[in-house]
This record gives sequence, structure tokens and C-alpha cells, in this order.
Amino acid sequence: MTATWTFAVDRADLAKTVITEGVTPALTDGEVLLRVDRVGITANNVTYAVLGETMRYWRFFPGDLGPSWGLPPLWGFAEVAETTIPEIKIGQRLYGYLPPAGHLVVRPERLDDTGFRDGSAHRADLPSPYNAYRLTTGDPVHRADQEDLLALFRPLFFTSFMLADQVADNDFYGAEAIVLSSASSRTAYATAFELHGRGPRLIGLTSPRNVAFTTALGCYDQVVPYSRIGALDTVPTVYLDLSGSPAHRTELRFRLGAQLIRDIAVGLTTGIPNAEAAGEVFFAPTQMRKRRHDWGRDGLDARFAEAWHRFAATAGSWTDVRTGQGPEGLRQAWLDVLAGRVPPRTGRTVRF
Repeated sequence: MTATWTFAVDRADLAKTVITEGVTPALTDGEVLLRVDRVGITANNVTYAVLGETMRYWRFFPGDLGPSWGLPPLWGFAEVAETTIPEIKIGQRLYGYLPPAGHLVVRPERLDDTGFRDGSAHRADLPSPYNAYRLTTGDPVHRADQEDLLALFRPLFFTSFMLADQVADNDFYGAEAIVLSSASSRTAYATAFELHGRGPRLIGLTSPRNVAFTTALGCYDQVVPYSRIGALDTVPTVYLDLSGSPAHRTELRFRLGAQLIRDIAVGLTTGIPNAEAAGEVFFAPTQMRKRRHDWGRDGLDARFAEAWHRFAATAGSWTDVRTGQGPEGLRQAWLDVLAGRVPPRTGRTVRF
């Protein structure tokens, strides 16, 4: 057994947190112990917590603190600390979905040269993309000097890549304009990066304090503060909603009327669930499954890697990484992101 720790949040009050200490369980045949090494903390992780019940995110890492506490999932890197499987070696490094904890026990299945899936019973009926662990060796996306960017952006960029692909795959729904809310958020501007110059005019909605940053990105044809929604051109428009703000949706619908031809909920940077209010909900694994059928797994991986490297070459200049240390660093990063205290240029990562 190995000493470890766990960070948990109160499901009813995400600002209430606890860090507990303990030991890892003894491994049984077929299990592997991963040591969590580096993670990113973004608004995406807060979304997992806000939607923890409805989208089953609390079920990935159930913990043992009782039903009122939850472990918000994180993305990042881990190393194999113990193994009962000969094909998996101590020290191998992986990227994937991780708990806010020092260690994770997984039950690898579908092993190949790229990694494996966690076949633990409690994850069997959860969305399969979240159960994949990718070896850094041979991963066309991985570069050791980009691990902070990967921890911060990779899951968001995958969502952005698939969202942009779905929009383009549907001939932009016949729109002349695509409006993205929370335009200074990473998921929004990565989507705009992918769509820019390919079709409709891209319009980013953001708060007044973020207009300058969002404009400087160069991803949008126009950046508009929320207070100016009423001045948008009334042309056929697709709304990609990453903020979840009811007031902004209401104002946009009033302004555009029948010219709002698609209203798609993508995220909720305000922490307000928006799926019921929107016309439809985007779920990246659905488009991923379509493209795996269209392109094959290798084809999808190759296209994603090409898009990532194109994006990362630019995104590094947009991001000031601030790295915390240990469980307390994780707690502080969580509280800062939850409270909206992280400027759009700043990316929070934590090392353990």
C-alpha cells in the first residue's frame, strides 16, 4: 500500500472542499496503480461538477467520503506506480481522465501500443472516451515540452475540434453568422480557430473586460460585448452557447427571431445548466463516433493531431501558465477557477 490523498468538493456547495489522507488499496490481479503527476484546472472541470448528477460525472471517481461529496474529474498525466499486468511497465506515462487525488487504480483492457481503457465495473456504462488512457510514447499529439498546454487544452480542444467539425459537416447549417458566447474561453476560441475563414462570419460575445484579449486572438471576425447583443445583424445565425446565460439567450432570441436557425448548448462557463433552454446539446463523443466510422480510428487521430499542432503553435503565445504544487495548490486553483478569478490569459496547472 502507498500513502495517498484525495481532494473532494461538496456537491451542493462547490466552494466547500476537503483534503483527506489515506493509503491505496492492495492491487488484485488485472489492476494497475497510477500516480497522478500533472493536471490542468479550467472552467471545464467546474462544468463536470455542476453537471455531475445529470451527466454522471461523479460516477467516474466515486471516492469513499459519502454521497454528499464528489471528486471532480481532471485531465492530465499520470505514471504507472504498480502493476500486475506484464505488458504494462512501472514508469510508463499516460494521458487521461484522472481524479483529484494522488493515485488511481485502473483495470486495463483493450491494451495495445497506444494505451488501454479502464474496464473497472463502475465505469462500464459511462462514455467510453473518458475511460481511455493514452501512452505518451507513440502519441502523435504528445510533446514533453507541451504538457502544460496539453493538460489545459487537450480535452477542450478535442471538444472544439469535434464541434467545429460537426458545424462544418452540416454545411454550417446554412448560416451567414456563427455567434459564440463566452468567447474568451478556451473552448470557444479554439472552436473559432478551427472555423475561421472556412465559411460564415464568426462573432464572439464576451464581457467588456475581455474584449481586448478576445479581439487580439484574431480568431473572430467581430468581438461584441454582451451589452451590444441588440445591435447584431439580423442574418441567418447559429448560436454556440458556452456561457449558459439565460439573459443573453433571451436577448439573442429577441434580436434574431426566426433568423436564429440553430441554438446549441456546448458548455456553461457561468455555472448555470443551459441544456433545457437551448434547442439542442452538443456532445463531443457523438460526433467522435461518427468520424471514427467515417475516417477510422487512425484517420481521426491523424486529423486531430494535425489540428492540435497547428493550434498549439499559436495558443502558447496566448497562455501564461501558473503552476501550483500539491493538494493545497489544487485546492487554490479550484477555488480560483470556480470564483472566476483566473484571467483568460492565465492557465492553472498543478504538479504533485
